[in-house]
Amino acid sequence: MTIALVTGAGVGIGRSFCRELARTGHDVVLVARDRGRLEELARELEATHGVRTEVLTADLATAEGRDRVASRLGEDGDRAVDLLVNNAGFGLKTSFFASDVADEQRQVAVMCEAVLVLTHAAGRAMLRRGRGHILNVSSVASYITTGSYSACKAFVTVLSESLANDLRGTGVGITVLCPGFTRTEFHERMGSPMSDIPGPMWLDSDRLVRAALADARAGKVLSTPGPLYKGVEMLTGVLPRGVMRRISAAIVGGGGPTREREGH
Repeated sequence: MTIALVTGAGVGIGRSFCRELARTGHDVVLVARDRGRLEELARELEATHGVRTEVLTADLATAEGRDRVASRLGEDGDRAVDLLVNNAGFGLKTSFFASDVADEQRQVAVMCEAVLVLTHAAGRAMLRRGRGHILNVSSVASYITTGSYSACKAFVTVLSESLANDLRGTGVGITVLCPGFTRTEFHERMGSPMSDIPGPMWLDSDRLVRAALADARAGKVLSTPGPLYKGVEMLTGVLPRGVMRRISAAIVGGGGPTREREGH
C-alpha cells in the first residue's frame, strides 16, 4: 500500500484529496496546524476505508514546521511517502499595500517557501528510490496579475514546470494543479461567501481532485480543470502582457481570482 502526504489536509481541497486518496487505497499522512480537525478526519478515513493514517501538526509558515514535514518526507522503507500533495495555503482579504507586511511574508512562507522545501525533500527521497510523484496545488490566478497571491501561485506553477524537465526519465513525476473558484467551506471561514461569482465559474472540489489525480497518473505536468479555466490558460499564453494586466485589473475590480483562496 502506498503512502500519500497532504498538506492543508484539514479543510477544502486538501480534505477532498485525503478522502479520495484513502478511497483508492492510500495510507495518508495528514498535515495542518489544527490537530483536532486532523484527528477527526483520520478517524473517518480509517473507519470508512480501512487505511492507516498519521497526523502531523505543523505550521508551514515557520522553519520548524517546514523542517518537521521535510524530515517525514525524507524517510525510506515502509514509511516512504510515494505521493506528496503540496496544498497548504491561505488568503489575505486586503490588497498588497493595505496588508500588514508580516502577513504578506507569512503568505510567501506558506505558499512559496514551504512548497520549495517540501518538494526538494520529497524529490530527493523519491529520486533515491526511483519512483514517486509530487502534486503541487497552484491556481488559475498564476496565469494573471492579481496581487501577491498571484505572484505566489506563479512561483508554484513555474517551479513545478521547471522541475518536470529535471525529473524526466527518473521515474519521479510532478504535476501542478491550477484550479479556479472551487466550492469548499473555506470562503465562508474567511468571511467571504463569494455570492457575486456566477455559478458556471465554480468547480466541485471532489471532481477537481479526481481529475488532478488522473492527470498525475497520466504523467501530465499541468492540470487545469474545467473548460472555462482551460480557456483562460490558453488565452494567457497568447495575449500580450499589457493586455493581461488590463484584464487582471478588471477582474480584481469585479471580485475575481485574486479573492480565490484555499485554506491550510
